[in-house]
Amino acid sequence: MKVLGIETSCDETAAAVVEDGVRILSNRIASQVEIHARYGGIVPEVASRQHMLAIIPIISQAMADNGTTWSELGGIAVTVGPGLAGSLLVGVSAAKAIASARDLPVTGVNHLEGHIYANWLSGQVVSFPVICLIVSGGHSDLVLMRGHGDYVALGRTRDDAAGEAFDKAARVLGLGYPGGPAVQEAAAGGTASIQLPRAWLRGTRDFSFSGVKTALLRLVEGGRVSSVADGAASFQEAVVDVLVTKTVEAAREYRVRQILLSGGVASNELLRRRLVEGSPLPVLVPEPVLCTDNAAMVAACGYFRFKAGRVDGLDMDVIPGLKLA
Repeated sequence: MKVLGIETSCDETAAAVVEDGVRILSNRIASQVEIHARYGGIVPEVASRQHMLAIIPIISQAMADNGTTWSELGGIAVTVGPGLAGSLLVGVSAAKAIASARDLPVTGVNHLEGHIYANWLSGQVVSFPVICLIVSGGHSDLVLMRGHGDYVALGRTRDDAAGEAFDKAARVLGLGYPGGPAVQEAAAGGTASIQLPRAWLRGTRDFSFSGVKTALLRLVEGGRVSSVADGAASFQEAVVDVLVTKTVEAAREYRVRQILLSGGVASNELLRRRLVEGSPLPVLVPEPVLCTDNAAMVAACGYFRFKAGRVDGLDMDVIPGLKLA
């Protein structure tokens, strides 16, 4: 079964065709990073307008890349939330229009669930139950996944998500946007020699990264960070330490078989390495291109939704604040 995936939750206009939930036939992404870099962050109105310009060309390219015809498609999967309302509306409107014109079933996908399903696209075999750590610019969620569509929320961020914290730390250190790659690059030339706090929030699986970001800001303002590289390395170490520790503790407590890492921050090399080294269980991590926002993960998730009979009507709407569990 071939599924067309459409993703426009934030600032990436993406379309992909995936077969049987595991085989990528095409995966096109139109990035807006250069446009938003001049503002130091994403401007929602600009993002939605760029999606409108890119959505039809990117879908056409994804279909042409693998020669799939409309009659060969089994359905369309589109991100309905969480995300920016204006951006989501562009993707959902396009999906519903195509579904109506081509008489195809359509299913709405949770963006966070899509990130999890990126792990099915790297030739890995997932054995339930698993612990999922989803870390991105807007989310830091720890989830127990007992089967397809069966989730239990264990913890989430109480303030800044990990990716958002990286963006703010990069701004503090003068490293530019996007912050995640900039901090990682700078950290490679430094050492984690600066003491920064960890918000452990004992007794919960929740995360909090606002404090460590503020602590870095105060040190920079006080002239106590003499090396940008050391500041980046110390900040990265503090964030990764909490993410890895809480994830491994949850995996032990719930006696799962694997840990699944996903989301844009999953591209961070230190996080990937520390989680693999610190886990007593197998850790599945998608290749970096599948960690950032893409439509292949949406199509993969959509395939399993279709298999379970989860089809939405053309009255489907966006849900900007949608939660996974």
